[in-house]
Amino acid sequence: MGGLAALAREAGHRVTGCDAGVYPPMSEQLRALGIELIEGFSADQLALAPDLFVIGNVVSRGRLVDGRPKYPLMEAILDAGLPYTSGPQWLAEHVLRGRHVIAVAGTHGKTTTTAMITWILEQAGLMPGFLVGGVPQNFGVSARLGGMSKQFSDGPPLGNEVRREPRPARPRAVREATNVGACFVIEADEYDTAFFDKRSKFVHYRPRTAVLNNLEFDHADIFENLGAIERQFHHLVRTVPGTGRILVNGLEESLARVLHMGCWSEVRSFGSTVSDFTALGEPDAFDVLYHGSRVASVKWALAGIHNQLNGLAAIAAAEHLGVSPQIAAGSLSTFQNVKRRMELRGTVVRQGGNISVYDDFAHHPTAIRTTIDGLRRKAGMNKRILAVFEPRSNTMKLGTMKAQLPWSLEGADLAFCHSGALDWDPREALAVMGARASVANNIDALVGQVVAHARAGDSIVCMSNGGFGGIHTKLLQALEQA
Repeated sequence: MGGLAALAREAGHRVTGCDAGVYPPMSEQLRALGIELIEGFSADQLALAPDLFVIGNVVSRGRLVDGRPKYPLMEAILDAGLPYTSGPQWLAEHVLRGRHVIAVAGTHGKTTTTAMITWILEQAGLMPGFLVGGVPQNFGVSARLGGMSKQFSDGPPLGNEVRREPRPARPRAVREATNVGACFVIEADEYDTAFFDKRSKFVHYRPRTAVLNNLEFDHADIFENLGAIERQFHHLVRTVPGTGRILVNGLEESLARVLHMGCWSEVRSFGSTVSDFTALGEPDAFDVLYHGSRVASVKWALAGIHNQLNGLAAIAAAEHLGVSPQIAAGSLSTFQNVKRRMELRGTVVRQGGNISVYDDFAHHPTAIRTTIDGLRRKAGMNKRILAVFEPRSNTMKLGTMKAQLPWSLEGADLAFCHSGALDWDPREALAVMGARASVANNIDALVGQVVAHARAGDSIVCMSNGGFGGIHTKLLQALEQA
């Protein structure tokens, strides 16, 4: 919703927004854009008299214990018969129409992969519009409208592309492909649209290029089982035109089941040994193979198999718009990840090795495991990793995946869990880890536990899909004073 507000502001609208507990980096970005943030959902905001209310899916018709509405502003909008719409519908009608939409769906890696594709297309001269669920550091903003541009690419064409003569004005051989007009890259979430539209958000986006990055059970608050999510993904597949392309992770059985329900578009795969696009080498330096032949090499600052797969997906998606794997791989060498994706927040000097504190958005057990694996590859086997996390997502709060927590934390030397606002006991869930796991019911106590165990050379990664009570700053300050 913050990115959507930025798009509306760029389009010339006056924009205000309300929410509860907005936290950085989005709060800082919105204020920098001159977008007024109002804390809470009071009905007196009707006095702003907007032309349209755009409703996020956090809003509901829920009631508090005493019977008062949880979102008084929504009730006032309904009572007054004022115009309102959902965020995804507003995007579809006012931003995406007439564009070549590249939509990135999946349980994990949506934000990072969306940012990668956007950076590749930017470097290729396409001036893409984008909406990312975070702040890509290459751009410094989470959304922009973009513009019209022709696409260019180096290297041999793949598939049925047409080779054109090089442009003499450019210092290297290039190929001009078709003018696809304005393109827009969007993070395509399977979560529901709004309280009045229970379809997944991504069915509104009508992509011409769809990336299906991975798929496993999540969002236990709205989906009964994995099959229910697979059905929503198939709804997305149904919206891709016959002249479009679906990029699918060849390692995911769940995605194979989705396509088996019916597919009417070209399909390209990535990731598995028999996929169209595969990788050879370590995640931080690997060759890109197309049908077994080397077409590019990636060397970058990112780590982890999950990022290698994200990179393959981005290269494959960009190739559909005429950007060769060589250009795409070269762009990824200068890719800076999204804020809060293994973001180094600071280091504390210690004799024998500095202590590094990282911030990551991981909250699903699989994401926690892959994040730790990526950090392990970066830090090495001889350095300790301290994993600090809070089960904050709706799925984790329900305890649906608590049994997977020891598995997700297996690669860490020590684990520290914030148990605030949980209806289940994380101590019981983590008992199998023995002394390697600690639990605290408030942030200050959690910081104290981590500082007591931290030593020179450690890497500390804090994982949450929220602000985590500013734990990163508190940890750095406490470590400096220790």
